[in-house]
Amino acid sequence: MGEETIRSLVEMMAKALVDKPEAVEVTEVEGEQTTVIELKVAKEDLGKVIGKQGRTAGALRIILGAVSTKLRRRSVLEIIE
Repeated sequence: MGEETIRSLVEMMAKALVDKPEAVEVTEVEGEQTTVIELKVAKEDLGKVIGKQGRTAGALRIILGAVSTKLRRRSVLEIIE
């Protein structure tokens, strides 16, 4: 259980939210202290992932933070346009 778990969790959540799950791409950028999880979706699905006033993106970040803490890692979610 580790980085692959975090990446697959973000991918699974994003695919459940969008109309075009085949367009979901999740990549990891390993830093010295933090792993950046980059989420890319189809342009028309961007609003669904961000949500009203950023609530959906905020919820995704909270879940990611909880899982990262459990795994004793530091991860942040970046939504790429």
